Amino acid sequence: MDRARFSAIKTVYAVQTEGAFSNIALAQILRKEKLSDIDRRFCTELVYGTIKAGASLDWKISKYVNRSLDKIDAKILAVLRVGMYQIFFLDRVPNSAAVNESVEIAKKFVNIGASKFVNGVLRSAVREPQKSDFPTDDSIETLALQTFHPAWLVKLFVEEFGLETAKKICATNNIEPPLCLRVNFLKSSRAEILAALKKFGAVAEESKLVPEGIICKSHGALDTFKPLKIGLCQVQDESSMLAARWLNPAENDFVIDCCAAPGGKATHIAELMKNRGRIIAADIFEMKLQHIKENAARLGIKIIEPVLLDAREIGKKFFNQADKVLIDAPCSGLGVIRRKADLRWKKSFAEIAELPKLQAEILASAANAVKRGGTLIYSTCTIIRRENESIVENFLKLNKNFKIVDTKKFLPHIDGTDGFFIAKLVRS
Repeated sequence: MDRARFSAIKTVYAVQTEGAFSNIALAQILRKEKLSDIDRRFCTELVYGTIKAGASLDWKISKYVNRSLDKIDAKILAVLRVGMYQIFFLDRVPNSAAVNESVEIAKKFVNIGASKFVNGVLRSAVREPQKSDFPTDDSIETLALQTFHPAWLVKLFVEEFGLETAKKICATNNIEPPLCLRVNFLKSSRAEILAALKKFGAVAEESKLVPEGIICKSHGALDTFKPLKIGLCQVQDESSMLAARWLNPAENDFVIDCCAAPGGKATHIAELMKNRGRIIAADIFEMKLQHIKENAARLGIKIIEPVLLDAREIGKKFFNQADKVLIDAPCSGLGVIRRKADLRWKKSFAEIAELPKLQAEILASAANAVKRGGTLIYSTCTIIRRENESIVENFLKLNKNFKIVDTKKFLPHIDGTDGFFIAKLVRS
């Protein structure tokens, strides 16, 4: 029995039935199973591909069964999903292997009866693939099926950007992004990390956006990359690194990071400050504050003070005190869909519709913590206007003592980065 496939099926089951996060569930099972590098990559491809295909994959499965999918045992459905993904979306995998291995796994994961059902469904799919061809019209529902997105999200992208750009965004969301590293200049240099990556067998190059950035186009298991483990570098996307760069912190500044966990931007700010000054790293979850402490310790940073505090209270707690304030606001995360296979299926329009109120409240409060002449950064990892430009525009209408310096929206299909928004404001 194929251990890579079985590991993938168990991970998909955990994500789609037990609500586990795909990256965490996959990392746990890979550590437990100790697969070879080739099997790790295959397992990862199966997990993220199957989860990403989501409702589109279920639509195909429904064409070969005579019952509603919610009437099928969840373990059997996990086997079918991974098997169908191989048949329809992994050309390099022989259909015979996809079917036979799925049947063997079903025997162990469920029972003999389940394996017979899996065998019948998958063989039908191989025999009559055209039976589940996606429609070819120009409807939003068809685009959603073809690009593995929920229809409500495709509709939102079309309304926001127009049909052609929406198609490009959806297509880019299905392309595996490169890993980005931020060099910790307190401990290392970009040349040193690039040399270590080369020795590690990775293919990497310098970022053109930020001097501390490195783009890894291929790499091995990061658990074994020593410079990352000992704090010489940190995983962070290029666009996200720009938030601290735009803040432009100086040595001995007093800086507040309002929504700081897990500490990526706060530690970057500290590195730019050369570990001199004071940084308040606020978050509303005690457990997440521990992540900030751990990241800071690993990176050798001593000036971060994790504080349990709602960002909507920042202005009261630190009224008129901070030289620089960063708000990396809670958001829909629609700019990082390509990095999180399950995100597109876990979000809802209702959830997104509620976010602007919270974002506006955080921005209004945080602004009260900024000194005269101080800088305020508002950023998100989403790409829709209601969470970005509209929030800033409405804030400026109500706060004439703040002026806009610059804004930038990064789109993955144009900029090659995560989707990201930054606005830089100064208080007069």
